[in-house]
Amino acid sequence: MAKHARTAVEIEEPPVQEKKSETKAEFIQSMALVLAVGLFIITFCLQAFEIPSSSMENTLLIGDHVFVDRDTMGPKTRWMPVIPYHQVKDQDIVVFLSPAEPGLYVVKRIIGQPGDRIHLQDGAVYRNGQKLNEPYVIHNGSYNLYRDNFPAIPPGEANSVTPDWHLTMNNSIENGELVVPPDSYFAMGDNRDVSYDSRYWGFIPRQNIIGRPMFIYWSFETPAGQYLKTGIGERLAFMARVVIHFFDLTRWRRMLRLVR
Repeated sequence: MAKHARTAVEIEEPPVQEKKSETKAEFIQSMALVLAVGLFIITFCLQAFEIPSSSMENTLLIGDHVFVDRDTMGPKTRWMPVIPYHQVKDQDIVVFLSPAEPGLYVVKRIIGQPGDRIHLQDGAVYRNGQKLNEPYVIHNGSYNLYRDNFPAIPPGEANSVTPDWHLTMNNSIENGELVVPPDSYFAMGDNRDVSYDSRYWGFIPRQNIIGRPMFIYWSFETPAGQYLKTGIGERLAFMARVVIHFFDLTRWRRMLRLVR
C-alpha cells in the first residue's frame, strides 16, 4: 500500500510593520492637549484649597488640603448648561468668598437658607423653631452672651462684629429671630465657640459661594496662624519644615477622607 507523502507547507507570516515614532510636533500637540484638559479641570471643575484656621474642627483641621467641587454648587453659567447644578442645602459645607474680607476664601457649614428663621439659645441652634441635632459641633466650654444667644443680645464693641452687620442686622430680625433673606445663606463653623462666621459679618450672598469640599487629598500638621505669615523668609521656613518633616507630620489617616 502506497504511503501518502506529506507535503510541508510553509506559511508566510505577514511582515511586522514598524511603529512609527512620534514626531516632535505630535508630542507637543499631545502634551498641549493634556495640559489644556488639566487646566480646564483645575479652573472650572476642581480647586485645591488649604484649611487655614480651626473654625471647622474637628471636621476639617488646620493643614488639611482639600479639593473643592466648583461645578455642582457654583453659580450657573450659560456656556456650560449640561453641568448638573445642585441647590445649596442645610448642613452643606461650602467654600465662599468672605463678605467681610474681599478676596478671602472661607469654609463654613450652611445653617440657614432663604426664609429660614435662626436663633441661638445658650449655644444651641434653633431653625424654624426646631433645635438642631449637630453631632459635628464642638465647644470649648466658654460662654459669651452675644455669641451664644444670637440675635437676642445686641452686639457690643468687644464682639468683633463688622460695622456693616452692626448697622443692618436689625433689618432681618423678627420676633427675636434672624430671617435669612432671598439669595442669601447663614453659616457657622463646627468649632462653634471660636468660629468667625455669620453671627459676626452677616449673610453669604449666593454668588459668593464657590463650591463644596469633596475630600482631603493631603493633611499636614500646620501651626495656627501660618496663613498670616506671608514674608518670604517665613514661607521658606515653612517649606523647609514640610520637606524635613513630610513623613512624620503628614496626617496619613486623614488622606482621601470625604468631607461631610
